Amino acid sequence: MNPNTLTDNDLDRLEELLESDVFSDDTMRLDEIQAMLCAIVSGPAPVMPGVWLQEALGEEGVQKAGDPRVAETLELLMRLNNDIAAALLADETISPVLYPVDESGEEYDYAAWADSYVFGAGLAGDWFEQAGKHAEDLSELLEPLFLLNGMLKEDVENSGERWFSPAEEARLVADIQNNLPLIVQTLYNFWRNKRDGAIAPIRREEPKSGRNDPCPCGSGRKFKQCCGHPDKLN
Repeated sequence: MNPNTLTDNDLDRLEELLESDVFSDDTMRLDEIQAMLCAIVSGPAPVMPGVWLQEALGEEGVQKAGDPRVAETLELLMRLNNDIAAALLADETISPVLYPVDESGEEYDYAAWADSYVFGAGLAGDWFEQAGKHAEDLSELLEPLFLLNGMLKEDVENSGERWFSPAEEARLVADIQNNLPLIVQTLYNFWRNKRDGAIAPIRREEPKSGRNDPCPCGSGRKFKQCCGHPDKLN
């Protein structure tokens, strides 16, 4: 296994391989794989390469390991995994790989990145169950990703609650997109601190507002949709 950090040329080669005809339509894109790996190396329990490689390349793709292109892809993916793990351990922020939503190139597919991160989190089991008494803190840290992939909006609308106006939503999404590397690092640090027993209770001078309680600022909105919203995270 090559221990060297991936170069830009290596990443271009990996992208080229993932799009080659040796793999099927089940193969994940490079942005999706990066997001999945960010969650996997951050999480509370190890996820074996045999598990996530099959998700990345599809069962048929992994079975073609004798093909030189597949073998090269596997090596590059393992190096990518190691690079992400090393960067997050060193508190270096990850630069998300993002693809344009369409040919105009004006918008980038943050939703796919967030969705793949959430998927990767699920490969290590139930994060909330493993967070224990810190599950609510974890929920707040994950809410920006749930907003990016649309799950938060769907949940709010299905519950009959008021969602943000288009302008408010656009502002929140833009803030989260700008802070995505920091959000990913914060989630990594959450699990690292929990493993080290370093998560300390938050000291509050006033009683904590429940997520569904009216916000104490007087806006009339629920706390989780106002001052308790994930964009207050940073």
